[in-house]
Amino acid sequence: MIKFSLILSFIIAISILKVSSQSAHHLSQPSSSHSIFLRSTAGHQGNYTWQMKRADDSNNNGKEISSVLNHPTGWQPAIIPGTILNSLVANKTYPEPYYGDNNRRSRKLIPDITDAGREFYHYWFRTEFKIPPSFQDKRIWIKFHGINYRCDIWVNGKNLGKMAGMFNSQSFDITDIVNRKAENVLAVDILPVDNPGSYYKPGQSRAGAVGENHNGGDGEIGKNVTMLMSVGWDFTAPDGIRDRNTGIWRDVELYATGDVILENAFIKTKLPLPDTTSSKQTISVEVTNASNQQQKGILSGSITENNINFQKNITLAANERRTITFSPEDYKQLIISNPKLWWPINKGKQNLYTLALKFISPSQTISHAITTRFGIREISSDQNTPDQSRRFYVNGQPIFIRGTNWVPEAMLRNTEERTYAELRYTKQAGVNLLRLWGGGIAESDYFYQLCDQFGLLVWNEFWLTGDTRFPSDTALYFKNLTSTVKRIRNHPSVAYYVASNESKEIPGTEHLMKQLDPTRGYQEQSECCGVHDGSPYKYENPMQYFENTASHRGSRVDGFNPEYGTPCLPIVESLKAMMPEKDLWPINDSVWNYLDGNGFHQMTTKYNEAVNQFGKSSSIEEYAKKAQFIGAMNYRSIWEVWNYNKFSYGDRYTSGYLFWYHNSPLPQTASRLYDWYLEPTAALYYSQNGLAPLHPQFDYLKNTVSVYNDYRKTFNNYSVEAMLYDLNSKLISAQQKNINIPADGVVNDALKITFPDTIRQVHFIKLKLKDGQGNVVSDAFYWRSNDKYKGAWSMTGPAVSGFEEINKLAKVNLGLKHTLKRINDTYFIQATVTNSTNTLSFFTQLKLNDALGHSIHPAYYSDNFFSLLPGETKVVTIEVSAQYIQDKQAHLIIDGWNAIPISHLLK
Repeated sequence: MIKFSLILSFIIAISILKVSSQSAHHLSQPSSSHSIFLRSTAGHQGNYTWQMKRADDSNNNGKEISSVLNHPTGWQPAIIPGTILNSLVANKTYPEPYYGDNNRRSRKLIPDITDAGREFYHYWFRTEFKIPPSFQDKRIWIKFHGINYRCDIWVNGKNLGKMAGMFNSQSFDITDIVNRKAENVLAVDILPVDNPGSYYKPGQSRAGAVGENHNGGDGEIGKNVTMLMSVGWDFTAPDGIRDRNTGIWRDVELYATGDVILENAFIKTKLPLPDTTSSKQTISVEVTNASNQQQKGILSGSITENNINFQKNITLAANERRTITFSPEDYKQLIISNPKLWWPINKGKQNLYTLALKFISPSQTISHAITTRFGIREISSDQNTPDQSRRFYVNGQPIFIRGTNWVPEAMLRNTEERTYAELRYTKQAGVNLLRLWGGGIAESDYFYQLCDQFGLLVWNEFWLTGDTRFPSDTALYFKNLTSTVKRIRNHPSVAYYVASNESKEIPGTEHLMKQLDPTRGYQEQSECCGVHDGSPYKYENPMQYFENTASHRGSRVDGFNPEYGTPCLPIVESLKAMMPEKDLWPINDSVWNYLDGNGFHQMTTKYNEAVNQFGKSSSIEEYAKKAQFIGAMNYRSIWEVWNYNKFSYGDRYTSGYLFWYHNSPLPQTASRLYDWYLEPTAALYYSQNGLAPLHPQFDYLKNTVSVYNDYRKTFNNYSVEAMLYDLNSKLISAQQKNINIPADGVVNDALKITFPDTIRQVHFIKLKLKDGQGNVVSDAFYWRSNDKYKGAWSMTGPAVSGFEEINKLAKVNLGLKHTLKRINDTYFIQATVTNSTNTLSFFTQLKLNDALGHSIHPAYYSDNFFSLLPGETKVVTIEVSAQYIQDKQAHLIIDGWNAIPISHLLK
């Protein structure tokens, strides 16, 4: 079993890398219509053979290594884009870090850069390429979209130059170097970060935010412009990633243009708020003459959706670089009447426009053409609130932020499919803002494109934290910041710039930001300017969320909280892929805690205690099912507590909050809405319920029912119903109230539920919200015990303790029907589940498995882990890529707490 799980974990990791080449999108935006990405056959199924060799083991210099006459020996396959350690793991030099505690530094299975020395992860990379026929008679460029950390680049024995910093992209003109009819050789000398840092040791002098968990190692990694969390944090590998993610981590692109190139187009939109019936667009683009001769031509542009065209005659001196601007004052067609606005989720449509620019030479040849998508919207924020907390506005409308903190994949094993899956789950959950936490990375172009499409606002931070020191090279920091802001500033989803996490800015940052992008707000750090400090972070009794006592720092459900969250254990299939059987059950605290940031989120202590409130488990399968009850309860409770206190509707003012944290950067016991394997937990579906735009909700402390509205419209003549059932599904009481729901508001405490003294220890609540015609618009299901809440920091109360009686639920035999339909490369499965018995089906789960019984993921279920009362029917839509079930024996399975398993062969 141990060997099988190890193989399974490795296969999952590599297969996720391989699938990227099948996507219609790329993580990096192409620089030209004549463009190819030099992705490796290893890991990506690309068309290029990349090899790598440690610099110490190579006796050649860059000129020799990049020579077409050189026939290298002793080189090993490399994954590009990727990191050195990912390639070494794929080549079986080192074991899979994502299995058990293989990555634990003290085990010394994988050398840490601090112990082995920086030269240990200093490597040469090499590949060969040909110039496509379509590139003939054009100027040819090679672009590195991202390396970590320093590199020297060679082509055909010629040195192109150097790069530094993790978030800088750079193009090199190779027109006069390449052979257009034969093979060419690219060689890259990659060096790790200058200051790798080390795991924190007690007694060391170090940087660090007050009260934090000794994150960021000894703080030295902050002297680089890099992914700071790679040295270790309590939400990822606590003692770091062994190579600090050294490598060519983003795409290498070969592209062709004429002599005049266009870069960094920028569209500034302006609405005369509160009026939104017109919009002024100002368009600029950097135009460069790459030749040593004067160039003349026409710079032409269009906004295709509105058939808007504009142009300007341009003359460029040899090697001249100039920014050309088209203003609405000079080009009246750039004033758009009745624009289709871009809105975040629940507030309106995500309308997008396309800007196309091209430079046309006198011979009517197009030298270079680029396109970019943009949205017409205006985002602002202020502190004109009762408590001076920051409040955000889109198109003049206040937005209650129900957001989350995004952290990147720990070893940069990212792909188009992973990016899509994570953001698809995020949209499904219903959050409206992603904070890109300051110790992470600058995300991919594809990430922002999807945020634009899904209506997800983005708060961008820039690689500084209170736990780490500041970059030694300020100029390099600003160069990386400039490259990143120019890359992302056209995305309507980008809402706010923040320099650092819990620290300060580097002097000069605000001035540079305003030069690069004056259309967005800025603050120097994550806990200032109307945003207070965060917490709680760990598992806590959900009763304390309702009571607002879940943090030792005092009230946290007020104002704007940037970090407030809880974990959820993964489903059993993921746990089995994560660690050896011997560590899985009985629970090996050492391994489970290592996979929980050294036990930071209390998975083997308080979370375990909460699971055991449903009775002691006899197997990991039983334990993992019960653990989903805990994650579901805590996630939804957090969302609902903040719903209740939206703006001024509750008993205090709140303007928003960000869940800490959103996604699992690696396999971990303290998982989230979905785990690293892209398997959703119950937390996803109970977040989807708690964040529904119209949502009836129950308060475990007050025993009241409220209704939340996230839409910008009122709903009159609605009704809310509350039904109380005992363990045997007997209806104990029912009540109903007619309500008018204010626009973007809350009807608090519409009903109060009274629980009879004679009710069973465990019972259930079903809420329904109906429109004026009696149609159910939204519903919610709750489980509750009779246990009394004995106050903060106890593990007592009707939301957390006294649930052993749940084991007395009788088994139910559910009905299952399904239909299967294929549209292009996607299968849609409609599953209809019916409970014709007299007993509740609690936490009913639908699964897709392959012929070997392995879970198929990612798969997108419209709902899951749902409960069905007697006589109820649930229709669930499942969307899955055809590659996973085409010509395979895939099965649709019903599982659940007390449902008898059913399996249907998909056909």
